Amino acid sequence: MSSPRVGPIPITTISELKQHHSQLVRLGLASHPAHARRLLAFLVRDPARLPYAARLLAHHPDPHPALFNPLFASLPPRHAAAFLALMLSLPLHPDHFTLPQLLPAAPLPLAAQLHALLLKLNFHSHTHSFNALLSAYLANGRADLASRLFGGSSLSPALDVVSWTTMVGGLCKLGLVDDARELFDAMPERNLVSWNSMITGYIKAGRFLEALEVFDQMRALGVEGNGFVATSAMVACTGAGALARGREVHRWAEQSGIQMDEKLATAVIDMYCKCGSVEEACRLFQALPAKGLTSWNCMIGGLAVHGRCKDAIELFHQMERENVAPDDVTLVNLLTACAHTGMVSEGRHYYNYIVQRYGIEPKMEHYGCMVDLFGRAGLLDEAKKLIDDMPMEPDIGVLGALFGACKIHRDVDLGEAIGWCVIDLDPQNSGRYVLLANLLASAGRWADVAKVRQLMDKRNVSKEAGRSTIEIEGKDCEFQCGSLCHPQEKDIFAMAKDMMRKIRLEGYVADTSDVLHDITDEAKETSLLYHSEKLAIAFGLLHTRPGDTMRITKNLRVCRDCHEATKFISRVFEREIVVRDRNRFHHFKDGMCSCKDYW
Repeated sequence: MSSPRVGPIPITTISELKQHHSQLVRLGLASHPAHARRLLAFLVRDPARLPYAARLLAHHPDPHPALFNPLFASLPPRHAAAFLALMLSLPLHPDHFTLPQLLPAAPLPLAAQLHALLLKLNFHSHTHSFNALLSAYLANGRADLASRLFGGSSLSPALDVVSWTTMVGGLCKLGLVDDARELFDAMPERNLVSWNSMITGYIKAGRFLEALEVFDQMRALGVEGNGFVATSAMVACTGAGALARGREVHRWAEQSGIQMDEKLATAVIDMYCKCGSVEEACRLFQALPAKGLTSWNCMIGGLAVHGRCKDAIELFHQMERENVAPDDVTLVNLLTACAHTGMVSEGRHYYNYIVQRYGIEPKMEHYGCMVDLFGRAGLLDEAKKLIDDMPMEPDIGVLGALFGACKIHRDVDLGEAIGWCVIDLDPQNSGRYVLLANLLASAGRWADVAKVRQLMDKRNVSKEAGRSTIEIEGKDCEFQCGSLCHPQEKDIFAMAKDMMRKIRLEGYVADTSDVLHDITDEAKETSLLYHSEKLAIAFGLLHTRPGDTMRITKNLRVCRDCHEATKFISRVFEREIVVRDRNRFHHFKDGMCSCKDYW
């Protein structure tokens, strides 16, 4: 039955509703589902209006569940529960489509009550209701209840692919990825949502290579992907720093005829940027027929972390010419670009320009970027003044930026004061302790260094080991600082020693300022040899030829010594070496780095 036409009357008060209701009664339209549902939707949002809703339902000639089921999904859980209680008191019995509308957003006590109601109404054998109940328990963090329900009760319905996928996705969201994988492997049937749930579960756990293994398994079985799977696989490549794999996934998406929507395009651009091939990212970006704000931000941010500030600024102006308004992410990316290249005046300009021109209110991350901009440039007093003048209390990111700047410029007094504040705010982050210890060590304050290390031991905080991954022939090989377990161990150590010997002949001098031990200079130099990026580079030299590019991803900020050594290695061994550390990219070629030693 089509809805009779009645002029749209806004309903914002109970008085307006009563007027509208009386008009519908006079026209004989009060029982029409569309109109009745509109009245109910207003009434059930306030518990004080439930008596009116009860009278409306009591006088309705056919109060079928289809009349009120759509309302539940739009109501907050408390109001939905009150409306359900009203229905049951009339009594108006729900059908098996009613409770699945309430369960997804239900808090645990309500979910348990609805579970009991499912059993009472004999709806527990309806798969749609059962799956909604599984989802509710998982959303409330009760994997144990969901597993018990899923695990095979005589009261459970036949499980379908949605049941299995709900469990896999829910366990992944709770961080129980191995449990999810066990269920995933046991699935009698999988759909694309199942595959994507397992892939994204590994991604959220930071297990990118395993995510790609699942993707490869999907392809090997001949399952056709879609944009969601392609985007997830691309994110996994980005996390792993696997450029060759990223290119492969990009080709697969194109050959599979998957539409390059904004989400997928942004993921591909991000992959190329974060895997060190910003030129490929630029080509793809410029070839996009339509560019959304997310794509613009991604490309500007990619140029920023590669130290290409002028290109990032030019792209921002192109964005403005195409009438795309920036947002707070755009501002962060531009300020990051300026900070990485020491362009302080430009950073000031674009901060003021975007805030004033586009009405963007500065947030914590923008203040953090400005502190980083000033701090890297050695303007520590200006950075501190900005923090003192902030309209909100600085968070760990803002204070951490100033702390890092104190380390770079060796301001021990300010750095020590800020460092202890940062440690108090973030007591389980080993990097904070290491940075403070490095700062104190640079001043020769070994007793204070020992105190920092003792505090770490007392708080059971372990220093994060440096890890570097190099991609060789499409495969990732990881090396850890201070240890080496590899079939080519002897060859790698021999190459590392020969590598250091040759660059010393060309003028390299070890920088031992970041070594945290009061030991001889010779012992300090020996410890530097075992840094993860040096081992990765030595391995790369064994498997590449002059003129090749080596791509390395490091989990920590590259140290001064490795940075200097890599410049020499790029010239002596005629390799281009692209290093992605925790903060940015370094492109080493012919003895120079793209950061111009400003990082």
